[in-house]
Amino acid sequence: MSRSRARSIATDGAVNRLRFLALTHGRPLWRLAETATPVRRRLNATLIDQAVREMPPRPEPLSTLAPYTSWTSLTDRTYSGRHLPPHDDQETGRPSVDKAAGLFLREGPMDPCPRSTVLFAYFAQWFTDGFLRGESREPRDPRRSTSNHEIDLNPLYGLDAAATAAVRAHEGGLLKSQQINGGEFPPYLCENGEIKPEFRALSAVRMEMLPPERRDTLFALGGDRGNVQVGFTMMTVLFLREHNRVARILAGHNPGWDDERLFQTARNIVIVQVIRIVVEEYINHITPYHFRFLLDPKLGTALRNSPWHRQNWASVEFNLVYRWHSLIPGALSVGERELPLAGTLFGGALIPGPGLGRLFEDASEQRAGRIGLFNTDPSLREVEFSSIADGRTLGLAPYNDYREHCRFPRVRRFDQVSGDPRVHESLADLYRDVDDLELYVGLFAEEPGSPKAVLPPLLTKIIAIDAFSQALTNPLLAPRVANAATFTRPGLEIIAGTRTLSDVLHRNIPEDPAPRFVSMTWRGAAR
Repeated sequence: MSRSRARSIATDGAVNRLRFLALTHGRPLWRLAETATPVRRRLNATLIDQAVREMPPRPEPLSTLAPYTSWTSLTDRTYSGRHLPPHDDQETGRPSVDKAAGLFLREGPMDPCPRSTVLFAYFAQWFTDGFLRGESREPRDPRRSTSNHEIDLNPLYGLDAAATAAVRAHEGGLLKSQQINGGEFPPYLCENGEIKPEFRALSAVRMEMLPPERRDTLFALGGDRGNVQVGFTMMTVLFLREHNRVARILAGHNPGWDDERLFQTARNIVIVQVIRIVVEEYINHITPYHFRFLLDPKLGTALRNSPWHRQNWASVEFNLVYRWHSLIPGALSVGERELPLAGTLFGGALIPGPGLGRLFEDASEQRAGRIGLFNTDPSLREVEFSSIADGRTLGLAPYNDYREHCRFPRVRRFDQVSGDPRVHESLADLYRDVDDLELYVGLFAEEPGSPKAVLPPLLTKIIAIDAFSQALTNPLLAPRVANAATFTRPGLEIIAGTRTLSDVLHRNIPEDPAPRFVSMTWRGAAR
């Protein structure tokens, strides 16, 4: 047994390590198992159920409302859930927030991720922003959440009924749109720098930062953050096109349906399409496993009695573990240009020229950064600072406590967090003891379980637990709901034919129908 393998078993625990080795070795056996549908379905349900059971199930006894349980803390979802009670001492044995944030910054060239493309980063931001939503207004309270706690595509459809009504065409089940250079886009939000009357129910984060002429390039999107970065806008435009495509198909098959039924049925279909992409492309990209998870139509029946099958409630820890700022390169490929990150903010006007297909391919051809310390672009220092400060304000328990909560052994030395001398020596310089290491820093200081892994072990486990338990409890996947009465037969066929972002894109680029390479996984990545 090699020294690194021994260290991994000692650090991760025998059960965790053996499970990881089993899932990342024996590829021919896993592929054989996938050829037998009953075997694959049983493996799929069992592996998902086991993954989620690695933490105690919801409801959480506590939320960010108070350090004790009350009826309000169990029901008021304007506060975030929390996995562990608050930890009183947030300063002793720890560096200043500024010094801790310095651990994240890259000083030279970006260290690339072994598997991920920028498209993965774009999708992660767009997808998670729908349910991991803190307050945007100042002064900001990190305890509070503006989330619906569901995968409901509110970046497209809006957080509430008023926003949804504003983006609907109220004809044929469609969303409002306009044609630009042969492609379908949302209408513009503003005219002469002011929000149009029809869109008063909508808002755009940080719009006040822009001069009037820039405000007139913003799109009218259901979500308030949809214009903030070009990748986010690209995703919303794509699924607006898909919604309208689906609505037109439904109208052709159901000539007697009114606008309301067409819209609601198309919305149901598109939400489940995204959930399927999350499970079958996004999660399978993250995990280095040979078994490929799937959104099995019978999964709801297989898992409905699992103890974790409860109402969704996003936790503050889930919010923090998704801050993958190190994925973002210092410059992004957008059309024929390499733009600094700041040049892609409020960048909807960058899309129509090169076209949606070209931009998705650009993002797929560009490698993302490795998730971890010393790899965040300096322009994002403030968001790392804010993440650490939020963790301390909320009194999050130390990294070691969360390891124990997720059934990992506690680490006793900094070199068990990471074998990289730069990482563990820097941690030892700043923290008095490994038990003082805070969750946010510890999550990103850990080294991955293998050279092919995108995420380190604790981060992977928290993501898997919350992602599966929040996605698979969606009401549209319930056994009595997931049927032709809800989706129609053509709708079920559309869902069955959607496994990747590439599937959706290539149905929706009439202005540029050429085949495009669209993938979250880098072409040169080894599996």
